[in-house]
Amino acid sequence: MNIKKGDKVIVLSGDDKGKEGLVQRVYPKLNKVVVEGVNVHKKHKKPTQATPEGSILDIYVPIDASKVALIDPKTKKATRVYHKVVNGKKIRVGKSGESLEKK
Repeated sequence: MNIKKGDKVIVLSGDDKGKEGLVQRVYPKLNKVVVEGVNVHKKHKKPTQATPEGSILDIYVPIDASKVALIDPKTKKATRVYHKVVNGKKIRVGKSGESLEKK
C-alpha cells in the first residue's frame, strides 16, 4: 500500500468526492484508510448512569484505499506513486519528481 499515516490525500469517488484530508489510520490487510473529515457517521449512545441524557458521537469510518489519491506537494493535484532508490533507500515519488516522504 502506497498510502501512509499523515499523508495528504484527495477522495476520488463517492459522497465525499473532492474532499481533502490527512490520513489518520491505515488498514493494509483490509486495503482501507481513515481520512480526517471524510466518511463521518453518527453513532447514538444509549443513556447510562454516567450520561443520563445519552449522546450522539461522530465516528470516522474507513474507506477503500483505491478511492483516494495522494496529493503531490509540488503541483497540489492528485498523483500516482512511483518508487525510486536513493542512497540505498526506497522512497515514494510523485509524477512531478518531488519526494512524498516527510523530512
